[in-house]
Amino acid sequence: MSWLNVLRGAACALLLSAAAACAEQAAMPGPSGESVGPNAPTEVLTIDTANGEVRFNVEIADDENERNHGLMYRDPLPDDRGMLFHFQEPEMASFWMRNTPSSLDIIFIGVDGRILNIAERTTPYSEAPVPAVGLTRGVLEIRGGRARELGIAAGDRVNHRIFPS
Repeated sequence: MSWLNVLRGAACALLLSAAAACAEQAAMPGPSGESVGPNAPTEVLTIDTANGEVRFNVEIADDENERNHGLMYRDPLPDDRGMLFHFQEPEMASFWMRNTPSSLDIIFIGVDGRILNIAERTTPYSEAPVPAVGLTRGVLEIRGGRARELGIAAGDRVNHRIFPS
């Protein structure tokens, strides 16, 4: 066996090991046993905009660990996907982009289901705080620039089970 074949075999083993580690991390269960990540279960969320209703399939981050992890280490979101952070008790939420490789629009939603403010096209990997302008019940993260593309604005109504009708 030549040294070239040995090197090729070692390189293949290293790549397979790295792929297995990535797959294992993507399939890691959340604190309550469900899986988090791009293959996690989603729920429908709609927003009533001046241009009509827009729809997203959202992952739900409803405990401290899931909210702290959010979309860190994730590929850019497809246009119809997002993550909804649910706060059981309203709070003055503030987010950052630590370990988040793609720009996001961060939409802060008040207790009544109305959008308070939108931080558009946030800076990947930034640790600068991105705050809400009022008490939030939820925060929606979508692909950076998507809110403007769809005409989503402050005051629009978000429809999801966590907000009152």
